[in-house]
Amino acid sequence: MKKITFGISGMHCASCVLLNEQAIKKVKGVNNASVNFAMRKVSVTFDELITSEKDIYAAVEQGGYRVENMMDDSMRHEHAQHEVATAKRIAFWAVILAGVTAVLAMAGVRFGISIVGRDASIIVQMILSGVVIFGLGREFHIGMFKKLQRLQADMDTLVSIGTIAAFVWSVYGLIINSTNSYFETGAVVAALILLGRYFEARSRGTAGAAIEKLLQLGAKSAKVVRGGEEKEVLIADVVRGDILRIRPGEKIPVDGEVITGSTSIDESMLTGESMPVNKSAGDVVFGATFNISGSFDMKATKVGSETVLAGIIKMVSDAQTQKAPIERLTDRISSVFVPIVLVLATATFTVCFFLTHNLMESITRAVAVLVVACPCALGLATPTAVMVGTGEGARRGILIKSGASLEKGKKVDVVIFDKTGTLTEGKPNVTNVIAAPGMTEEYLIGVAFGLEGFSEHPLAHAVMKEAQKRNIQPVVVMNFSNVPGRGISGTFNGKNITVGSVRFAKEKNVLPSSLENVIERLELEAKTVLVVFDDKKIIGLLAVSDIVKDDAKNAISALKSVGIKTAMITGDNEATANVVGGAIGIDDIIAHVLPQDKAAEVKKLQERGFKVVFVGDGINDAPALAQADLGIAMGTGTDIAIESGDIVLVKGSPMKVIEAIRLARITFRTIRQNLFWAFFYNVAAIPLAAFGFLNPMIAATAMAASSISVVVNSLRIRNR
Repeated sequence: MKKITFGISGMHCASCVLLNEQAIKKVKGVNNASVNFAMRKVSVTFDELITSEKDIYAAVEQGGYRVENMMDDSMRHEHAQHEVATAKRIAFWAVILAGVTAVLAMAGVRFGISIVGRDASIIVQMILSGVVIFGLGREFHIGMFKKLQRLQADMDTLVSIGTIAAFVWSVYGLIINSTNSYFETGAVVAALILLGRYFEARSRGTAGAAIEKLLQLGAKSAKVVRGGEEKEVLIADVVRGDILRIRPGEKIPVDGEVITGSTSIDESMLTGESMPVNKSAGDVVFGATFNISGSFDMKATKVGSETVLAGIIKMVSDAQTQKAPIERLTDRISSVFVPIVLVLATATFTVCFFLTHNLMESITRAVAVLVVACPCALGLATPTAVMVGTGEGARRGILIKSGASLEKGKKVDVVIFDKTGTLTEGKPNVTNVIAAPGMTEEYLIGVAFGLEGFSEHPLAHAVMKEAQKRNIQPVVVMNFSNVPGRGISGTFNGKNITVGSVRFAKEKNVLPSSLENVIERLELEAKTVLVVFDDKKIIGLLAVSDIVKDDAKNAISALKSVGIKTAMITGDNEATANVVGGAIGIDDIIAHVLPQDKAAEVKKLQERGFKVVFVGDGINDAPALAQADLGIAMGTGTDIAIESGDIVLVKGSPMKVIEAIRLARITFRTIRQNLFWAFFYNVAAIPLAAFGFLNPMIAATAMAASSISVVVNSLRIRNR
């Protein structure tokens, strides 16, 4: 299967979406097609052994629509700007010409000059009306005739029939020398709909501004050091392995690793967090983040489409293209909506003429029904909310993969957290430094550092990190040796020194009874105790633990405040699990769970009727992330976990979990509001038009206003 995404122009309502999807799905070999009305894009999955892109494009064009060339996000943004500018120009002239027509008609202006036996004012109204309806509004009629060839109908059909009916009836009145002419009706209706399309196009651009803002984040050039010389090159010319020089106040061009120097970097564009992050040699830096202070050299490791920013742009773009399941309701309604409106308009004309014998009044009411019923708002209700929701998520460091992910977040009962790397830092840290009487903490850490510098064990890294943080240099150790399962030893100043387990220290009879209570307390806190001693006496204790993330407790509290139960799953023993879970207020603690059994634990809760969110970051979390109703992957984790999650948190912060759930709920609530008002508008407006309470011009204004109101309501997501 191959997946392609391309643009479609010529779509004007929800029924256009359905027509295109149906046409594409009829192509043999197409597995699925999803059209996004707000973005004018379609995503198609097909078997390239059976069909081709050319066949799919042909199916779209046969329906009267145009296929847009494949464009990157930057080109698509420029294309959208061109679309808005064109719509603005057409709407401007349509409003001017229709306005002149309306003034001439409603003010009863007469020029006193006769042309073919009629006052020139009427002839001018006919010409101006014709220019607006058939010239500036030609897309209505082209679309209508193309649909007619395939026995289909959409919004163009409704507008075309309505405006042509008003124009033709007015021409007929002109021929028979009737005193009544309605050229302004068709012209104003067409102008208002064209004006509505301009506002809609502009509003869609605002709703989809996330991609535009992400594109603007990237640096345009980079300072590359080649052959000992520094020169500035375009970002596209940076290749993996290049050495880049970054100065204060500059954007980091691509992803890479700090080689020399140290600095503070603003990573808020990735994580949504405003606090700067300190970086030094060996640390990873990301393209488009901002270097606040300090100069440094970095090695480019990921460029172009490989960078984190490019991945975020792709993820947001894909999410905005895909449909939320709730859109199926809109599709089902749209499939019968336009034909029903045509029937209602015909019935309105027939009944009105039967009762009043007033042909013009009957035509006016029928035209009003056709115009007011255009289902634009229905087509915009869901995709605009998804666009704003996913864009706002990206701004906050919450990457939502699809509209379906947002819908899954609307009802959550339980959030299960994997412990290591999700609620905890995922790497051990020294939490307690206890020097024996007569010893200093500096000497204790220096000796431990001297020995651990030879080891690759995670606990050794914790000791070295603590020493570096305190700026303590290691003592020079000779004759290093490893005692498996016990510890490590060496010689310093003629003494044998050891960093080992409590058990090893007891075997060597160097552990005083006065420290046993201290060790017991530390172990009850789920900490690993390292004992540092020499031939005769103990030097001190170091307690090492995988510490809980700073905001884990606040995240659990926030979830509980909105009625969501919390659980923690871990392979640790119950004592260790209870210490961590109890410290942050977890409701349920599931310990002794093998990696392969995490998904089974999720399933158990689902079988009890709970809607389950799983939050994890490791390879072994992937099955559980996929099994859960909503999988949230920490962006600090593995690629496999990130691929399995429905939502990815760029910063591995537990607080982002509640933020993601709230954003999903707000977005889905907005979708329901949009759909309600779109349905309500059509249900209420059609009878009003049929009974003569809405003339075609007011109907056109109301139709445009309904579409704009849906977009404006979606934009409110940003402020909630």
